[in-house]
Amino acid sequence: MMKSNLKFSKSIGIDLGTATVLVYLQGKGIIIKEPSVVAINSDTDKIEKVGIEAQEMLGRTPENIIATRPLKDGVINRYEITFKMLQYFIRKACGRHMLFPPRVVICVPSEITEVEERAVRDAATEAGADKVDLIEEPLAAAIGAGININEPCGNLVVDIGGGTTDIAVISLGGIVASDSIKVAGNKFDEAIVRYVRKKHNLLIGERSAEQIKIKIGAVYDHKNPKYLEVKGRCLTDGLPKVVTISSLEMIEAMIEPITAIMDAVCSVIEHTPPALLGDILRNGIVMTGGGSLIPGFDRLMEKATGIKTRIAKDAVSCVALGTGVSLEHPEYFYYNSRVNNRTRIKH
Repeated sequence: MMKSNLKFSKSIGIDLGTATVLVYLQGKGIIIKEPSVVAINSDTDKIEKVGIEAQEMLGRTPENIIATRPLKDGVINRYEITFKMLQYFIRKACGRHMLFPPRVVICVPSEITEVEERAVRDAATEAGADKVDLIEEPLAAAIGAGININEPCGNLVVDIGGGTTDIAVISLGGIVASDSIKVAGNKFDEAIVRYVRKKHNLLIGERSAEQIKIKIGAVYDHKNPKYLEVKGRCLTDGLPKVVTISSLEMIEAMIEPITAIMDAVCSVIEHTPPALLGDILRNGIVMTGGGSLIPGFDRLMEKATGIKTRIAKDAVSCVALGTGVSLEHPEYFYYNSRVNNRTRIKH
C-alpha cells in the first residue's frame, strides 16, 4: 500500500496577550513573539502593519493610520481587528500555502465570560483555524513553569500579564480557587504616567512609561537605586523637558496596582481549602508573566503572604509553553476545566 506524502494540519498554541502574542508550533516550540498591535488605514480599512512594525508606529502615525491594541484586559475589545491579527499570525506560523486549516489552542483568562469565550473561538475560526480549544491562563502558566498539575497537591500560581493578573490554586489537573483581575502590566504603565505627571509636572506617553518600568521599575525597598533620564512635555510651558527619575520613586508610583494584586492573592489564599494550604506552604508561590520580573516583586509577595515565592524560569513564555504542551493533553482544555467545582472570588 502506497503511503501518502500529504502533510496534515498543524497544531499551534497561541498566547493571545493584551500586550504580546506568542505562537507555539507543535514540534518546533515558540516561533513567534510579537506585540499585539495592529496598524490600520482608516480610509481603506486595510491592515498596514502587524506586531513589531505596528508597535513602532504607536503615537507616530498620520491621521489616516491608526495603530491600536485590539485586546483589552485580556479579552477581545475590537473583534474585526483581532480576527485579522489572528489571521496574520496563523498564516505566519503555518505558511501562506498551508494545505489544511490548523488546530489551534488559545489561552484565556480564568474568569472569561461565555460571550468573551465565544468571541475568541469565532475570531480564531474566522481567521482560518479548523478546531479551536481554549485553556485557562493559570493552568497553562503552571504547565509552562514545569509544575505537574495532575498530582493531588496544591500549587498556587500568579500570572501577571499585560492586561490581567490570574491567580489560581491548582490540584489534580484543575483549578480549585481562582481570581482574575484587570490589573497588570498596562496598569503599571498608567500608574507611572500619573506619577510623573503629578510629581514632575511632565507629560509622557505609555511607551515611555513602559521603558521606565523595564529599566528602573521596582516594588521593594533597595539600597542601590538606579536612575533614568526621562523626556516629555512640561505641563507648565508646553516645551520639551528632561527629568531624572530613580527606581526608589517607582515603589511609590506603582503602589496602587501592586496593592490590588497583593489583595487578590491573599483573597484566593483565604478561599483555598485547608487541605491544600499545607501543600502551598511547602511548594510556595510560583510567579509567571512579564509583570513578575519587576525587581523585588517576589520578595514583596513573600513578605505579604508569608509563603516562599519564586519566579518561574522563562516567566514571560510560561503561558505559551504550557499552551503548547496542552496540545497533547485535551484534558486541560477550558470546556472541561470550567465545570470544576471551584471557588471564584466575587468582587
